[in-house]
Amino acid sequence: MKFINPKIDFAFKKIFGSSDSKDILINFLNAILYEAQPVIEDLEIIDSQPGNQTFGAQDTHLDVKATINGGRIALVEIQLINVPFFGNRVLYNAAKSYSLQLTGEERYERLKTVTSLKIADFEMFDNQPEFLSRFVFKEKEQQFDSPDTEIELVFIELPKFSKELAQLETPADQWIYFIKNTSTLETVPQTLSAVPEIQKALRIANEDNFTKQELNELQKQEMWIQDQHIAIDVAREQVTKAAQLSLILRQLVKRLGTIQPETENCIRQLGLQELEELGDAVLDFNHQSDLTAWLQANAI
Repeated sequence: MKFINPKIDFAFKKIFGSSDSKDILINFLNAILYEAQPVIEDLEIIDSQPGNQTFGAQDTHLDVKATINGGRIALVEIQLINVPFFGNRVLYNAAKSYSLQLTGEERYERLKTVTSLKIADFEMFDNQPEFLSRFVFKEKEQQFDSPDTEIELVFIELPKFSKELAQLETPADQWIYFIKNTSTLETVPQTLSAVPEIQKALRIANEDNFTKQELNELQKQEMWIQDQHIAIDVAREQVTKAAQLSLILRQLVKRLGTIQPETENCIRQLGLQELEELGDAVLDFNHQSDLTAWLQANAI
């Protein structure tokens, strides 16, 4: 048995945002937002996919939008790539959904709470070990809630969730495990199948329920995401190498004097590992010949 990756946009929306997914989304939101209490009794899933969207351009993309219990709004989005200003986009979409509730001369008391739930496949908050974070308006010094906390931002950071099946304690744990690990499963774990809504989600995620065309589309999306991660890694490596190279060249000039162009060119050809080793070796150099000898012994 093989399962699709629920983290892929097309799959996520089919599992949580299709016309047959109301019970799944209700159970998921109650588990994540309300500690599995039946606060959400009913909701309406709204198709929020922008028309004529260019693949890969998700600046204003919402995976699933729903109205809860006839009023409050829930925005649910999964984000696999740490794009610039992601946090700004999250707040913008939440504020936009909040403001668009009113038209014309409608009164402010008609406004309903907007909860924006973002599932990130990357770490967002440094020095914060918890995988689930919630933000509301608070008084800065005393930290009490604003009386009008109408916009709530909730973040799940998947890399920080490391629990195995035997360690799942709460319905929220079970759902996050489902999102993060379903594509690696070969059978339906009893721990997950005990929850009817998760069992249904697993049935939907079974590859047998997808056409060949849909599976090809899923594969294209996964390949595109992998390409973006590779591009980001390459860019980060280039920035790191440039900074390391600049530092080492300054150290060499300070210690040995002017570096000849051909020698500098040899240094620029070094990889990150070799640059780090050269950075350590610089402290032992006393003459230009020391640098030349090191390059002859270590340059690739």
